[in-house]
Amino acid sequence: MASRNSSRVLTDHDEIRSWAEERDARPSAVQRTHTDDSVGIIRLDFPGYSGENSLEEIEWDEWFDKFDDNNLALIVQDQTAGGEKSNFNKIVSRDSVESTGKSRSREKKSTSARGSTSKKSSARSTSRSTASGKKKKSKSTSHRRAA
Repeated sequence: MASRNSSRVLTDHDEIRSWAEERDARPSAVQRTHTDDSVGIIRLDFPGYSGENSLEEIEWDEWFDKFDDNNLALIVQDQTAGGEKSNFNKIVSRDSVESTGKSRSREKKSTSARGSTSKKSSARSTSRSTASGKKKKSKSTSHRRAA
């Protein structure tokens, strides 16, 4: 089960609105992209943060129309590792989160990503040293043997 500080994916309008309103966030659009014909790029604006001069508040209906028309999802975090309410959110393509599995937490993904990255780095180090003709131990290989 995902811990409280792991991320989760939201697509349900009521869940998104509830999560945002618990944090006093407002549906917004980036001012320079918002025209009479188009909402532009959507964001959630949190009071007291950097969006004051660059975001324009819009109606939830407009925000969700753009959200659905572009097949988007919202990745959110409920609490920080320290137990405080988190404002972390990221708007992404639904396709990108559906392909990795909606129910997986960020914590699980990062663990598997670390293992994968470490193996790739090690393989790259090995191939570089072999390609240059030098048999140099990479730090990651030395560290792994010492552990």
